[in-house]
This record gives sequence, C-alpha cells and structure tokens, in this order.
Amino acid sequence: MAIIEKLHILRFRNLDNQYLELNKNINLFIGSNGQGKTNLIESIYYLGHNRSFKTKNIKDVVPFEEDFLQIKAVVDDVKVSLKKSKHKSEIIFDDTKISSNSKLTHILPTQVISPDRGFVIGGTPKLKRSYLDWGVFHTNKDMLKTYKSYNKALKNINTLLSTNNHNQLEEWLSQIATLSVEISLARNNYIENLKATPKKDLLSPMTSFIGANKGFNFTLQPGWTKDVDYLNKSEIYNYLIKNKHLFFKNKHLSYGPHKATLDFFFDKKNENHLSRGEQKKLSTIFWMLQVLFLVETGVKPIVLIDDISSELDQNKINETLSFLTQLDVQIFITDIGNKELPLDTKKTSTYHIKKGVIYNK
Repeated sequence: MAIIEKLHILRFRNLDNQYLELNKNINLFIGSNGQGKTNLIESIYYLGHNRSFKTKNIKDVVPFEEDFLQIKAVVDDVKVSLKKSKHKSEIIFDDTKISSNSKLTHILPTQVISPDRGFVIGGTPKLKRSYLDWGVFHTNKDMLKTYKSYNKALKNINTLLSTNNHNQLEEWLSQIATLSVEISLARNNYIENLKATPKKDLLSPMTSFIGANKGFNFTLQPGWTKDVDYLNKSEIYNYLIKNKHLFFKNKHLSYGPHKATLDFFFDKKNENHLSRGEQKKLSTIFWMLQVLFLVETGVKPIVLIDDISSELDQNKINETLSFLTQLDVQIFITDIGNKELPLDTKKTSTYHIKKGVIYNK
C-alpha cells in the first residue's frame, strides 16, 4: 500500500519549501482559485511520474528565476527525492541514485482526476492510452520491458523510413509485429478485467452514476486497420511488408499500438454523441473502476482529486467519496470550500493554501 508519510516541496511552481506530515487516510486542501491547490496535486503526480499532467515544458513548473524543481517524500518508510532541471534529472531512493522512472511509478502509483488533465471520455487517443497503459503497467509489471522494446523498434523503423533506408527494415518490422501482439493482448486482458469489476457488486455508486438499464461499455481500437487481425503476428508482418512503400512515403509507421485508443459507449451512443456532463460523469466511473481493480490486485494507489466541487455535483461528490473511503487508500483532495464534503473528521487532516503557503486549519 502506497502511503506518503511526509512531503517536502522545496521548489515547484508557487510552492516553495512546504513541509507536510500527512494523514494516511484523507488529506483535504482548501483555498481560493489561483492559490496553489492544483500545484500541490501536480507536484505529487510529478513525484510519481517525473512529469506533469499539465505541461511538457519544465520551465512551466520550475519557480520563477530558479533553474530546477525539487520534491522529497517519505513513502512507506522509503526516502524519495526528485530533483530536475532542463538538462538533468536526479532520482534518489534512500541515498541511492535510481536511473528508471518506472521505480518511481512503482513506489508511488498515483491516479488523478483533474480538469487540467482532461477527461478520458471524449479525450485524445494519447490521453486514453496513458490511462490504459498506467493500469496495464501496475497489474502486469513484465510489460514494461515489452513497451520499451516496442518504442525502441518503432524509433529505429521511423529513422529508416525517414532516411529512405531499407537496411534491416524487415527485421525491425518482424519485431514490431511480435511486440504489437504482446501489447494488444495485455491491453485486452486489462480491459476485460475492468469490465468484470462492477459485476462483483463492489462499486456501489455505479448504478446511481449511470442510471438503471443504461449500459456503459468500452472497447480497444488497437491501432491497426480493420482488415488486419491485430492478434496475429504473421498477418501483421505481412501487412507491414505489403505496405512498405506507403510508410516510406509518409516517412513514419502510421499503424500499431502507439496509435491505439479506447472507444466508449453509453446507452448505445458513441462518446462523441454524449454531452459534456455525460462524458465527465462516465470518465469518473472509468477512473473509479481503475482504482477499484488495482486495489483488488493488491496495488493501492494514491488517489488525487483536484477541485472536486467544480467537477461533481453534491450527490456525485458523496458517492465518489463514500466509494473511495471504503477502499483504504490514501486520498488527496483540493476544494474551494463551498460545499460540504462527507468526510470522517477522525480520518481527515485539513489544510489551507494561500499564495503557495500550506498551513493546518
């Protein structure tokens, strides 16, 4: 179970030298808009991923007139430190330098719902893949090597295509075909497990969220054309060889798991025909499914909810928090404080944020 016991934000956006001893259950941060609530959520996510869910540019998160960010924490008795500049990233576990971001993600599995990240339903294929592969990684650690091998093969193929170089292309295409099947199988397996989760009657808010007799479904679009069996590596390889001339023309490989996405359906309607409110509501359900499934597999993620009152009405707030508090996970919530939150005061620590300064209520 991932628990952040202590958090020291030395430099991150407008948060400077903020030290917190945290509640293992619920941590509520209240403040007006623009005071640093989202920055706090983002800093915890950053520590777990070595990247932001809001921006690719490190200059956006490094405090003004500084040249690096730094976040430290004690997670399950392990001292974790992340120091990052434009040219260097330093990760330290208990005084030992770590080279892999995957170890950060492993010790700090964080699941976030934030308007700044965007909602998965109606979102971009890239956002959907990030949700999907986050779950695959935490439930199937062996897939990390497969993803890395796939990305390496894809990079080499695109280099050959962009330079019109035919040398060793067929060997790399063969490798891509094999790895593609492995990734698609893992994604399919994860999706099927997610779909089975509500049938176990553990997700009590589900019926209230979606309404009676209204089906919620999601399927993998694997990134290949419909006439290709994406689970047959021979068929994939033959397709790639047959269409080499098109890939050379485009100068990149335009098919494969790196182009995969999820399609969502509600009450027999495709996600593109849903209202923004329906997309937001169903995104929350998909998020809850992922949290529940990980808990059932023994991975208890740290749950981050940013600006809860602006994203959910009172009933949905009550149902979401009731669901989460039953899972025995550590929760971080930010809010402007304009709605009553049904939180057990004995299990909740409340803080205020004002101009980047965090203090106990």
